[in-house]
Amino acid sequence: MKIGGFYEHQLPRPWTRDSEHQLLKKALEQVELADRSGYDYVWATEHHFLEEYAHSSAPEIFLAACAARTKNVRVGHGIVQMPPYINQPARVAERIATLDLISDGRCDFGTGEGACEVELGGFSVPQEEKRALWLEGLQTAVRMLVEEPFTGFEGKYIKAPSRNVVPKPLQQPHPPLWLACSRRETILLAAKLGIGALTFAFVSPDESRQWVRDYYSTLENECEPVGYAINPQIAMACPFLCDHNEKLVRDMTHEHHGFFMYGLGHYAFFGQHEPGKTNLWESYKNQPVKVTIDDPLASASHVQNCVGTPEQIRATLRGFEESGVDQVLFLSQAGKIPHELLMSSIDLFGREVLPAIKERDHQRAKEKAALVERLSEKAMKRKTKPTPPQAPTVIRAAGHH
Repeated sequence: MKIGGFYEHQLPRPWTRDSEHQLLKKALEQVELADRSGYDYVWATEHHFLEEYAHSSAPEIFLAACAARTKNVRVGHGIVQMPPYINQPARVAERIATLDLISDGRCDFGTGEGACEVELGGFSVPQEEKRALWLEGLQTAVRMLVEEPFTGFEGKYIKAPSRNVVPKPLQQPHPPLWLACSRRETILLAAKLGIGALTFAFVSPDESRQWVRDYYSTLENECEPVGYAINPQIAMACPFLCDHNEKLVRDMTHEHHGFFMYGLGHYAFFGQHEPGKTNLWESYKNQPVKVTIDDPLASASHVQNCVGTPEQIRATLRGFEESGVDQVLFLSQAGKIPHELLMSSIDLFGREVLPAIKERDHQRAKEKAALVERLSEKAMKRKTKPTPPQAPTVIRAAGHH
């Protein structure tokens, strides 16, 4: 099983002119330490206009900086928002390929639809069409990463002529593909398309067991790959803080991961947001009850959230391993958790917990490789070839007037 760190770049008010600068610089310090400590992945989300909850609107820039400062950790888009009104497919393919080259083939290409009205409405993406927009964007961008030249696409939302999109990625045929998932339905969709499931449902190891079984069963029997290689992996997200002082990290989690969930609820479910004016941290702190949604994250009794002592986290991760989970995504940077505690958590986990996980992962590598080969052989037989529109092979240059 792999371990990944996940960044939303949360920044509760009040802010100063230097707050975002410090936020990103400290995050890069954490990433450097995670790389030295043996983490396998660093992921960065893409969100827009979600004040306080996620100041991560240009993850490709952050991940390029991560790649330059690290040697081993994989750098993952978790995710690129694929509706073409937000990210045009050619621009996505160009950025993914460039990041893959700069990182020496360490890029993972996670995708998603986008979520709430604050961000989707900011790009005029209709909620009822976001899935169809995501799928066309993904299909087009993946072909652009592979085809030389890309032979064109005409869909409901995208009309892209034949061009050779350069550069091409270092990984062949393309970086591993993922889909952000929060429900079983989306996990099964990822399986049907042959891509990894980045799961943000915050379930326990026991609950994850059925999700893993359903994912792999669907991938084996129903997959028609959207890419030119499958990526059979399922990742589960959970909050993370590690310290020998259990009360310290549980209290921190209750307050600051509670803010994470409150911010999610504000933008996705119950909030009324006034851009530039709503103070999310203040409204969270002034609640009669600190967490208003059914929130396993904020409860000190839920050890499975990877919050606690090294011994407790070790047991939780063993449960995820036994459930068949391929990667656990650590959500550590949340609310106003001090940078120093985030750094000490990474360091302590890297010294006292991670070595045994990596050893077991190494021992299972051949078994996993054989599974991927078997699933790939079955799935790739079902892949249908695109039927591109007829396009001219010569493009006449426009003269200067």
